[in-house]
Order: sequence, then structure tokens, then C-alpha cells
Amino acid sequence: MNYQKRIKKLQGKLRRKKVDALLVSKPENRQYLCGYRGGDHGINETSGLLLVPAKGKVHLLTDFRFKLQAEQEVPWAETVIYPKGALKLLGRLLPDLAVTSLAFESHYTLHSFAERMTATLAKKRIKLVPTDGLVEAMRVIKDEEEIALIRSAVRLNEEVFTEIHSTLADYPTEIDVALAIETTMRRKGAERPSFDTIVASGANGALPHAVPGSSRVKKNGSLTIDMGLILDGYCSDMTRNLVAGKPSKRYRKLHRLVRKAQLAGAAAVRAGVRGCDADKAARDIIADAGYGDYFGHSLGHGVGLAVHEEPRLSSRSKKKLKAGMIVTVEPGIYIPGWGGIRLENMYVVREDGCENLNSDSTWLDI
Repeated sequence: MNYQKRIKKLQGKLRRKKVDALLVSKPENRQYLCGYRGGDHGINETSGLLLVPAKGKVHLLTDFRFKLQAEQEVPWAETVIYPKGALKLLGRLLPDLAVTSLAFESHYTLHSFAERMTATLAKKRIKLVPTDGLVEAMRVIKDEEEIALIRSAVRLNEEVFTEIHSTLADYPTEIDVALAIETTMRRKGAERPSFDTIVASGANGALPHAVPGSSRVKKNGSLTIDMGLILDGYCSDMTRNLVAGKPSKRYRKLHRLVRKAQLAGAAAVRAGVRGCDADKAARDIIADAGYGDYFGHSLGHGVGLAVHEEPRLSSRSKKKLKAGMIVTVEPGIYIPGWGGIRLENMYVVREDGCENLNSDSTWLDI
């Protein structure tokens, strides 16, 4: 990854905004800009802050636990340890760097921390400038190196699904299936799941984000599996819906309807198309069949260093898609008391259409 090129692009943005530096706290943004992959324990316990000046050298601020990792992963930046907390270090470091205006990620900074930072830096006559989405706007379009990494994550995700699908009878409950999926991910080289695996059997499929439990995977009953993994820092995300046995006529009918909607949504994805128009292409298929009230979420979302990021394929998204974006297309039907069906693939937006990153077709045999 050409991190220095990304830093230079961001520095140009900062100069146009007339701020001296940006404090980057969001983990995915840190990783995108410098390759640092220290793990945060939630928004209130960071593994480091990246200080990007409008001009000059980047500083990676962290504590003793991550010192060696930071130095190894980002040797070209200045690693600075804060033994008494990040705020005290900022109070000392920023004046030394002649920073009088500091931008920060207001969408990923606790209000309490922002207040304490304001009070600390006011004593140094440093102005805080809230920003939103500066780095995310850079991340939304993937270069070919990133697309190749995401393609590999998708391929591995499918390998895991194929292995579990072939031995599904060995896992009697939802939680057994979920544990098997996540264990297999790790065994095959994934860093971790990109989100908590969803396994929903029978009527539980009516819950789009069902939590796997003790419900049994019944013969001839439907099963929704929504799974994703992280490989080399990049995420994958896919949903498969299947029947462990012989599907009912109703299930077969609805599965084919959702698949038709997925194909229509994917056919609409290309550079220049608004997110809302892609959403409508799939939604109209389901609504015209009388199931519009049972498809309540958006059609898709971006995937990259985060499993949910821009752009959005939703009825509210008026932004146009651009080549190099990666999105999911995942229509669904959810009927309380009966169950649900969701089918999800990942696509690269191209100038003349989209590239399907998924090749698995096991789930199409319905």
C-alpha cells in the first residue's frame, strides 16, 4: 500500500481547510492511512492516535503495550509513547509542532473526551476543529490492490461456507453452526469474523440480525447464514439461505423471488447510478409480488476495511456510485412466524456495470 501517497492527499485536504493537523482516532482510518493495525477495546480505549500535520512528519501516538507493533508496522512515522495519557502528550507535542488548529474526527470521538481535549488545548491556545468523513471519503473508492485483497477475503469466506455446508448435519443447533463457521475461518487463516455470524433457523429467519441460539436446525427447515471474515485487514460479507432437506413450495417461490430481486439490483449497479435507484430496482420486484412490507432494510452497503461503510444502496441515498466502490446487494423477505430469506453477494462498481466477487452457487440449487 502506498501510505505516503494517501497521507499527501489528506495533507492537501487539511491545507485547503486551513487547519494545521488532523487527529485520527477511528481504527479503520488509522489503518488506511498508515497500516497500523493495533486493536482498540472499544471507542473509549484506543490503541493509538494518528497525528497528521498539514505539512511535515506523521506521528503515531500510543502507549507501551503497542510500542513495538507501531514501530514495526509504521517505521516511516514518528512513534511517540504517552505514559501519562494522550491528552498530556498532545498538550506538550502540539505546541512543539506549531499546531494552532487541530481537526478531529467528531463522528468517532466521545463527547467527554472532546470536552477534556478542548479544555486541555485551550490552555495552549490551540483551536479544535470538528470534521466528519475526511478519511472515509478517500476510503470509499478502492484501488486495484485493495480490490484484490477484498476478492481474496470473499474467496476464503466462500471456502468456509462450502466446508460447513458439506458437513451441515454435524451441527444440530444454530450456535453449533456459528461456532463451526468462526472456528473454520480462523483455521483457514482469517484474522477474525468481520461481524458476529448470523445463523437463523426456521421462524428465526424473520429476524434480519438474529442471534444464534439453541434452536435446532430441522430437516426440511430453512436456514439463513450471514457470515464474513477479515483477511489482510479487509472484510467480506455474504448471506446464504438454504434448506437442510427438501424445500416447501412456498420457500421455493420466495427464494426465487428474492434471487430475482438480487439480480435486478445487481444489474442496476454501475458508475453514475444513484444508490436509491439501485435499491428501487430490487425493491420493485419484491413489492410488485405483494411482499413489499416484508423487505424493510436497504438493499446494500459498502465494504472495505469496515464491513459497513459508504456507499449505501438505500431509498434515501441520492449519491451516485463511482467506479471502484464495493457494495453488497442483499434483498430479503421476512415474514413473522414463518421465517425469512436473504441473499447477499459483493460487487465492484465498474463504469459499464459491476463485477460479482462471489462465485459460490451451491445456494442456487433450490
